[in-house]
Amino acid sequence: MITIEQLIDVVRDASSLMISDSFEIEQKGGCENIVTSSDMAVQNFLCDKLSTLVPASGFLCEEKEIHDVAHEYTWIIDPIDGTANYSRGIDQCAICVGLKQADEMRMGVVYLPRTNELFHAEKGKGAYLNGRRIHVSDRPFANAILCTALPVYHKEYADVCSRIIVETFHQCNDIRRFGACAPELCYLAMGRCELYFEYLLSPWDYAAASLIVTEAGGMITSAQGDTLCLTRPSGVIAANSAYSHQRLLEIVARQTNHKQQKFTFAPQVISNKND
Repeated sequence: MITIEQLIDVVRDASSLMISDSFEIEQKGGCENIVTSSDMAVQNFLCDKLSTLVPASGFLCEEKEIHDVAHEYTWIIDPIDGTANYSRGIDQCAICVGLKQADEMRMGVVYLPRTNELFHAEKGKGAYLNGRRIHVSDRPFANAILCTALPVYHKEYADVCSRIIVETFHQCNDIRRFGACAPELCYLAMGRCELYFEYLLSPWDYAAASLIVTEAGGMITSAQGDTLCLTRPSGVIAANSAYSHQRLLEIVARQTNHKQQKFTFAPQVISNKND
């Protein structure tokens, strides 16, 4: 079985493919949804190396619509989380690789090459940043920072998400928007922020980072408070404590039922979230 050290080495090797400033950009359905040649190069490299290290493993990847999950072990890969950031030279972009066994995450690595921050976790063994143990903060809700975003691929839900953000803002300290899910969840795991909410994410956005959050002492669930599904899209709520998680969950529930409007999801559709 692969070790976390082997996985970290593979991810670091893959990062050399996104360091260059020379890459091509294509749209996958509008200017909000793009893919770069670096995304493809990183994903191809990861799939090749990891299939050798764990034979008969499956893959769930953002690019090429790879959805081969009928295996005991499945790699869940976002070659570059935050492609829009990457294409504009913004630091918050990361390689995300998670290993799922049955319905549980076993390993997770999130690496931001431009800041040289490598987060990793193994089930039951804690969470780490560049080899140093990390833990969520103990800040209360009133002093919490919320990382969030408006739904760039589902702008019809911008109003309901705005209500959630505004209500939370009035009760917490402040709001941040870094433009990439996995780095934001890792920032929560290390105590840079305390709350996280997004309307709809694909598994490759949150799978690897979700283990880092829980191993750092945080909570992460679907937007309805259920266990995250690792093979289909979901809304995501995370927090540094059970109390703060419940409070944010209540805000989301209250605002998504505003005027009897139901907060709907498309659980059978894999989105192409780069942002």
